Amino acid sequence: MIGETILHYKIIEKIGEGGMGVVYKARDTKLDRVVALKFLPEDLLRDKTAKERFTQEAKSASKLDHPNICTIHAVEEVDDRLFIAMAYYEGETLQEVIDKGPMKIDEVLTITNKVADGLHEAHSKGIVHRDIKPSNIMLTDRGQVKIMDFGLAKSIAGSLVTKAGTTLGTIGFMSPEQSRGEEVDSRTDIWSLGVLLYYMLAGQSPFKGEYEQAIIYSILNTEPEPVTGIRTGVPVELENYIGKCLEKDREDRYPAVDGLIVDLRRLKKDTSKMSAAVSQITPPEIAAVVPETIQKPADRGSTTIVIPGKKVLLKYALAAVAVIALAFFGRV
Repeated sequence: MIGETILHYKIIEKIGEGGMGVVYKARDTKLDRVVALKFLPEDLLRDKTAKERFTQEAKSASKLDHPNICTIHAVEEVDDRLFIAMAYYEGETLQEVIDKGPMKIDEVLTITNKVADGLHEAHSKGIVHRDIKPSNIMLTDRGQVKIMDFGLAKSIAGSLVTKAGTTLGTIGFMSPEQSRGEEVDSRTDIWSLGVLLYYMLAGQSPFKGEYEQAIIYSILNTEPEPVTGIRTGVPVELENYIGKCLEKDREDRYPAVDGLIVDLRRLKKDTSKMSAAVSQITPPEIAAVVPETIQKPADRGSTTIVIPGKKVLLKYALAAVAVIALAFFGRV
């Protein structure tokens, strides 16, 4: 399809492929802009359910206008080709960022907050994403965080396109109810966001297994290893927030994602304050008050002994308190 023009979209290159579509970078010749086109794979064009689900994605996402959600421009069908035209973003997926190595805790908090903000918007419109995972989160070159791929999204008020008992989603990020093929609500996204948060911090999934059924068993029956046992410096509060997201019984989770947003913002504010406190107590600043000391006379031939004065001792005490507090909040 490279080089081909479909309607007013000229295909430039293939940029991705998943179970529900193949994505191409293209130029909208009518509006002179770069877009992404997601095509339903040819082998699914004859599948009525697949076509309905694909169209449902466009309908679901098109209802949403939020800085942290991918913008949908149109859904088109021509010559038996069904595709969605959406905004194109330069950047990398969250999965690619995680693969590079440990992420800073402050960065994790920022990304989680923005994903949660996008989910709050979707949930307020009665839409559940159902497939939150690192490869569906785009970090743009402009510093934006975008939730992508509403291919499994469903309207809480509308009908479910899939058959009853059908399990859809990415196994390692599924909630217990989703893995059982049960009806889901917005709390399934809260579970997935908790898994995502754990994954960013630990660099590994909280639920493991060598095959799908083993992973599902882990989701249903085991508790994940505490993230504080995998990585030092993670605030205890943050581990508690993850635990609340990952309650097996959805009645015990955050009832809505805005509760998690409030907790994460408060934690981020506290850690920022602590960082500022430590930055104000630096070795050069301590050295500036060193003249207030008592020294042995140099003519006795021994090494000079420096005894800190009251100001120096106070500085050291403040620095020690700040460092201890900062470690507690996960910044050291």
